[in-house]
Amino acid sequence: MLDVINQWIAQANDFLYGYILIALLVISGVYFTIRTKFVQIRLFPEAIRVLTEKKKEKTGVSSFQALMISTASRVGTGNIAGVATALSMGGAGAIFWMWVMAIVGSASAFVESTLAQVYKERDGEVFRGGPAYYIQYALGQRWLGIIFSILLIACFAFGFNALQSFNVSSAFAYYVEDYANSSVPMIIGLILAAATALVIFGGVQRIGIITSGIVPVMALLYIVLGLYITCTNLGRLPDIFGEIFAGAFDFKSIAGGFAGSCVMYGIKRGLFSNEAGMGSAPNAGATADVSHPAKQGMVQMLSVFIDTILICTTTAMMLLNFGTGNKELTGMPYVQQAVNAEVGAWGIHFITVSIFLFAFSSLIGNYCYAESNLKFIKDSKGLLFVFRIIVVGVVFVGAQANFDTVWNLADVLMGLMAIVNIVSIILLSKISMKVMNDYTRQKKEGKDPQFHPDKLGIKNTQCWK
Repeated sequence: MLDVINQWIAQANDFLYGYILIALLVISGVYFTIRTKFVQIRLFPEAIRVLTEKKKEKTGVSSFQALMISTASRVGTGNIAGVATALSMGGAGAIFWMWVMAIVGSASAFVESTLAQVYKERDGEVFRGGPAYYIQYALGQRWLGIIFSILLIACFAFGFNALQSFNVSSAFAYYVEDYANSSVPMIIGLILAAATALVIFGGVQRIGIITSGIVPVMALLYIVLGLYITCTNLGRLPDIFGEIFAGAFDFKSIAGGFAGSCVMYGIKRGLFSNEAGMGSAPNAGATADVSHPAKQGMVQMLSVFIDTILICTTTAMMLLNFGTGNKELTGMPYVQQAVNAEVGAWGIHFITVSIFLFAFSSLIGNYCYAESNLKFIKDSKGLLFVFRIIVVGVVFVGAQANFDTVWNLADVLMGLMAIVNIVSIILLSKISMKVMNDYTRQKKEGKDPQFHPDKLGIKNTQCWK
């Protein structure tokens, strides 16, 4: 029965990405890139400057903490196991298409997070918002906002969190003989579930504090390892880039089997990793306490850059130094063996620790998104408590899940979310352009931009009166 269900999900997955989502992602990314006059390049230095600004209130979430919450969700097993899957299934050319999606998608990331800031709500001492909120307040379609929230909760609280937990568990297969039939997956699940419970019952501020500590340190150490492996194999770089570009532009091969091509795997795994345009990161972007919505839009662009251009490329370089010849070797075992070949057994231990911490930060970042959307549907303390218990249970079960089923289900849910969000931000592009132009105008006047929606004719804002 499970095989039949997995086959149905896989077919839906192929149809969704092969006929709808890729075209929508590319068209919207190019549209926003042109409409914003290449905001991802033009305002990149300003985005770095804004990142250092302090929050306005002591109790809020800073721009940096909001970035780390979104980066925590982005920088997870997708950067390691996801890249390994893209390479083993789609070939080296998949990396090129991941880069393209990151650069083009950064404009979509700017737009969606700017809109999330415009239409955020106050939730006690912090803010919450995201696509569900701008769909309700800007488009006036609460029913569609509820559908988006349900998709996001199913995708992040259940699909992605189960996947993160599974990938952590699989990283320990190296250490245990007959791992699948041992009690170790259950023990790993218990540890992850307990650690997740300790954090998520502490609220968004605790999530921000934890992720702003874990993510930068682990990302830096991981990049240093990747740079070391790359620098010790500098002679291989021309061949590696040759593989990437040759695979990316092998149009005959792509046309012959698009569903399994480097383009398909590059975009799918790229979207899973950086989430640009998907509608997830705006939920974190909305929590930031800033003086102008465009500031957090720019900061969220950086998260896409950190995720794909820095960390995914780090993984790709390590794996391509090792080679892509063994199609049976995928996911975490592929990464572990690639690192082991370069630095020895300690590299495997480092990757295991990295995946554990990256995945843990993703688990709590994903929960942050889901909580915001649950409150959008119904703000109830009792419901929230039950939901937290269920999330912890999913983390536990996920450590013992089926690899193919979880990947395919997460892909389908992610795709449906992205479709709803992309259509919404295209319809709201006029508002996001007003906000961006207002910011750049004030900067040219030498001001620290302040947002006044009434002056721009923007209505139904909840926190900018």
